[in-house]
Amino acid sequence: MSGAARSASVEGGGGRREGVVEAKLAELGHTLPEVVPPLAAYQPAVRSGVYVYTAGQLPMVDGKLPVTGKVGAEVTPEEAKDLARLCALNALAAVKSVAGDLDRIARVVKVTGFVASAPDFTGQPGVLNGASELLGAALGDAGVHARSAVGVAVLPLDAPVEVEIQVELKP
Repeated sequence: MSGAARSASVEGGGGRREGVVEAKLAELGHTLPEVVPPLAAYQPAVRSGVYVYTAGQLPMVDGKLPVTGKVGAEVTPEEAKDLARLCALNALAAVKSVAGDLDRIARVVKVTGFVASAPDFTGQPGVLNGASELLGAALGDAGVHARSAVGVAVLPLDAPVEVEIQVELKP
């Protein structure tokens, strides 16, 4: 670890070194989860140059979806917004798995979110605010990003929300 990275770290629980971004997440009441294992033939995240691209992240908690169904039918928009926040946490875990440290994030470039929607549900942007707000709160100005919020008929495992992110790393 470089001297700059060391000085940007704080002591986490159990003696584990935790970066500034993870400390901010903890302050916000969140713990960075383990990387969600892939459901098929892909990697959770890949690095290309200074960019990290995540695969679509579902709102998995301990290997399970806490809620399934369509937003606007079985799932409320408020529940879906919370699920989008979980997706963003899982995406950050995937980024860390290839970047080594979330403090290396220079900026979140793009967030793409998919919302399994009831036919008349049009609140996809509000749902995806769960992910965007978490990234902004954890990363400050580096969390400001471009975004797409897309309504779809169905997602893997009948998940209500899926989020992928692209980040630029510091040199």
